[in-house]
Amino acid sequence: MKTALLTFVLLFALTFQQPLLGAAEASPEQVVDITGKKVRAGTSYYILPASPLYRCGRFGRCRSGEGISLASTDKSCPLDAVLVSGPYGYHGLPLTFRPVDSKKGVIRVSTDLNIMFQSDHTSCAEYSPVWKLDANSKGKWFVTSGGSIGNPGRKTIRNWFKIEKFDDAYYKLVYCPSVVQSSNHLCKDIGLFVDDNGNRRLALSDVPFKVKFQQA
Repeated sequence: MKTALLTFVLLFALTFQQPLLGAAEASPEQVVDITGKKVRAGTSYYILPASPLYRCGRFGRCRSGEGISLASTDKSCPLDAVLVSGPYGYHGLPLTFRPVDSKKGVIRVSTDLNIMFQSDHTSCAEYSPVWKLDANSKGKWFVTSGGSIGNPGRKTIRNWFKIEKFDDAYYKLVYCPSVVQSSNHLCKDIGLFVDDNGNRRLALSDVPFKVKFQQA
């Protein structure tokens, strides 16, 4: 009797040393803006280069301003996502993020999400301001507009992006959707590609574009 009781006690102790079956896994890390505040779904932010370009004139006056915007590049429509420069304080167009689970209010790393410009552009109005990955005639993949919000599946696979940590305090954008289980879809960093017209376009790249987020 004593032996059976001792065996039961040992089995009970060993059982509770193991993680409980079905225990929830830790959530991915929350994305934060340049002030350390959580980046939230539906709130407008600027995507800024981690190291902005500084240009100084002959009288010592410097201009510093870069951000992501929409522009016509090798075609009239849809408009493409590009990094543009401007005067001091220029941050491009504001954007919002929408995670694949629309009930989630906080944006987390390594999570599928839609990215959408908050744009008042009237040109190419038939195309939505939602980011979408598309290829040109040479097989180069670029970030353009015309995507759709939600409805994860094969038809929307090019509309999903992720934010990943990069170099401690900064982030990078990634195209590596998990919304559809597939062994042959693209999975690569978003970087910058300078085309023949000098446009710095967001494109799949081996060199990631290091970014930070600022609330608009």
